[in-house]
Amino acid sequence: VQLQASGGGLVQAGSSLRLSCVASGSTFSRQTIAWFRQAPGKEREFVAALRYSGGYTYYSDSVKGRFTISRDNAKSTMYLQMNSLTPEDTAVYYCAADPSIILSAVRDFRSYAYWGKGTQVTVSS
Repeated sequence: VQLQASGGGLVQAGSSLRLSCVASGSTFSRQTIAWFRQAPGKEREFVAALRYSGGYTYYSDSVKGRFTISRDNAKSTMYLQMNSLTPEDTAVYYCAADPSIILSAVRDFRSYAYWGKGTQVTVSS
């Protein structure tokens, strides 16, 4: 599976952005998908995940209530709708996918086999 993220940009605090990540391959619908982010000098951080089985979603505390992860299996595309952005959301955002993640590992970036190259999100104050 190859992933290509897009949709990043420079926005003001309080704005919204929607990130997209298109997947190649026929197994997208059977992948658990996730978004991570990495700010300069910081470790890669979990943002959100969506399991393919049951449709369960998971969010970090810092984005819960503001961000929404979703998928369109017909388009092999995953999304991250980001609302009420703050400067603390500034980072490179990465999409990830894996067919066999266990529940306890969905927040661990080391558990994902497939990664997109990332898209920069910059939020000005």
